[in-house]
Amino acid sequence: MILPPAIRPLVAFPALLRQNGFAVAPEQTTSFLMATELLGPRSVEHLRRAAVATLAPHPEQRARFDALFDAHFLGALAEPGEEEWAPNEEMSVQEDSGTREILVGEEVNESGRAATDAEALSVRRLRLPDDSDTLRRFGRDLPAALPRRRGYRHGRARRGPTIDLARSLKDAIRHDGEVMSLKRLRRRSRPRPLLLLIDVSGSMKERTDAHLALAHTVVGAAPRAEVFTLGTRLTRLTGALRRRNRQQALSEAAGLVADWDGGTRIGDALGAFLAVPRYASFARGAVVVVLSDGLERGDPAALIAAMHRLAARAHRIDWLSPLAGDPEYRPETQVLRAIRPLIASLADGSSTARACRHILSLGGGKAA
Repeated sequence: MILPPAIRPLVAFPALLRQNGFAVAPEQTTSFLMATELLGPRSVEHLRRAAVATLAPHPEQRARFDALFDAHFLGALAEPGEEEWAPNEEMSVQEDSGTREILVGEEVNESGRAATDAEALSVRRLRLPDDSDTLRRFGRDLPAALPRRRGYRHGRARRGPTIDLARSLKDAIRHDGEVMSLKRLRRRSRPRPLLLLIDVSGSMKERTDAHLALAHTVVGAAPRAEVFTLGTRLTRLTGALRRRNRQQALSEAAGLVADWDGGTRIGDALGAFLAVPRYASFARGAVVVVLSDGLERGDPAALIAAMHRLAARAHRIDWLSPLAGDPEYRPETQVLRAIRPLIASLADGSSTARACRHILSLGGGKAA
């Protein structure tokens, strides 16, 4: 699609931020365009305010954000009143016409067996798994096995703290106005949302197809479920996975993800997830299941900070790693050791059957 010339600089600015280490989701680009249209804008400062409100730079990155804004829209490399700012070799400022989103790493991890920090954009065809019977039983048992929470709606009950006045009066009318018994109400329980975060980097290549098939079953069976992929960027797959036909759903999902078998920057992807209010709301009170080996090649501090924010919203976080299939496995990476206290369990995700068994064991059908 060819963009109008007036829109190209606006679309190119979020791409420029991503090139320089900012976590910006595609939905934030759309919000930036809508905010710009709403404000006018009458001046460059109006445009800056729209960018800050929708692209949500971290306070510690605000100086770099403003410098990039000035470089892109004003052609300046320094903030008024600040020391001259110039990009270094690792953070190059490049103009983008809006036709591409992010620079691609020169070295591509062709084998997909090692973690890398380079981004490799590609198209992939997902294969149907051989464990269809396991997934069918999992989908049948999942709704009853999810952890539950007290809802806001009330239902009929033999005992409860609230009197059902309408039903009690109807019963009294049938007995000539004599109140024989007081009917009761109790708050109903409802399943907690389930949020799947799937690592699609090169080191998880062997498990990606099975994880996406598992996600398709979860979306079809759970009352409320969301699925995102994490690699060098964030992609929401819930809409594509709502198709009942698994082959069609996986084909559509494969077309949405651009960072198959590439680098591993889970911290940046989680930062983008939490930066979008709509996405962050999916984690509130949810059971979060991360399917990843935890071989992070981005900034460990970014992932640790994002996990702290995610844990503050979620009901619980479970990390399923294919490496945990080894009985002698211990989390040795800096990131996993740092976030281990935030995780309810670090479990075996080396096979679909074991991942399904763990998810089914989370709730016990009790409200919390």
